[in-house]
Amino acid sequence: MTEYGTTAADPATRPLKVNSWNGWDPLRHVVVGRADNTVVQAPEPAVQRDFPDDGFPLGTYGPMPADMTAEANEQLDNFAELLRRRGIRVDRPTPVDFSQQVGTPDWTQESMSGCMPPRDLLLTVGNEILEATMSYRSRWFEYLCYRPILQRLFDTDENMRWEAAPKPRLTDASYKPGFWDTYHTLGTEEQLARVRDYDLVLTEAEPLFDAADIARFGKDLFVQLSFVTNRSGYRWLKRHFPDFRVHAVTSTNTHPLHIDATWVPLRPGLVLHCGERLADAELMEFFRRNDWEIIEAVQPASWEHQPRLSYCSPWLAGNMLNLDPNTLCIEEKEVPLADQLSSYGFEIVPVPFRAVGPFGGGLHCATFDIERDGTLEDYFPHRYGRY
Repeated sequence: MTEYGTTAADPATRPLKVNSWNGWDPLRHVVVGRADNTVVQAPEPAVQRDFPDDGFPLGTYGPMPADMTAEANEQLDNFAELLRRRGIRVDRPTPVDFSQQVGTPDWTQESMSGCMPPRDLLLTVGNEILEATMSYRSRWFEYLCYRPILQRLFDTDENMRWEAAPKPRLTDASYKPGFWDTYHTLGTEEQLARVRDYDLVLTEAEPLFDAADIARFGKDLFVQLSFVTNRSGYRWLKRHFPDFRVHAVTSTNTHPLHIDATWVPLRPGLVLHCGERLADAELMEFFRRNDWEIIEAVQPASWEHQPRLSYCSPWLAGNMLNLDPNTLCIEEKEVPLADQLSSYGFEIVPVPFRAVGPFGGGLHCATFDIERDGTLEDYFPHRYGRY
């Protein structure tokens, strides 16, 4: 096997293997999403899209503009090829018609969403791949896009564990009625108080979580409570992974959506934090007493340059992909962040990716790692207090 950052002769000749314990070990096999057929979602209790300046005011939905889809796919394809040139095996999902109406005996939803952000749905822990519940009705059937990949892995790697969390019913009982109408009228401090108390859109009627709300640090899994992950989902994960230490993390952001843009592992002993607000004091103290350095990210270059139809925060800048402990893929326009992390000895691989944001996220969101070199390790030997 080649060393960090070099090119393997042909990744397709390596045996398929599911193995990934963290977000920084050398990457060998990854899934990169696609923008094909993505739609602006129809309204539903979990989420509302409102883009009046871009032709999709509240209550409307439909296919993303063709020019935006083409540009996003070009950047995704180029990124996939960049990874292949570095000796990394790349798989892609199989898009379906996301504009179609879908439903269960409990509900009907006028549209689906897309398959750009595989990280939201799939989690690798060791030799297990877990399908998350998802809390949007529009994303309930998204797992279908990845079943060909998962089936092939299951058929090839006899040690692979293929798991799926209980599919949620997503009845009205899973959501707080009128949440968005009230939440949008609150001031920043009131919203932060709701976040701290986890008084958000989801109820505790059933376990709900997105895979992208889970940060993997070997023996420790950190689960962020957010707009898409509830306490019941955290408790399910804690029981599902009894040999791991599973921690609930409360965000300090007014719109918490996925931990991978706010608390980003870089390598053992180093973690990047969204610079907008300090993380929970106990969480920061827990990392520091275990000799982790916390880097406060610089303000994103994208702060004043958000693309149309994007629901992502400018802090998506921190949504990067580790190729190994020394190499980071970062969106090409995020030069201040690249310079900041270069000072810590990282090789920075700039990747044009701004056009992908409106389709569901950044470089980390757009990928899902199947195989990384490495074994299970304990990075937090000093334990006391809440964590």
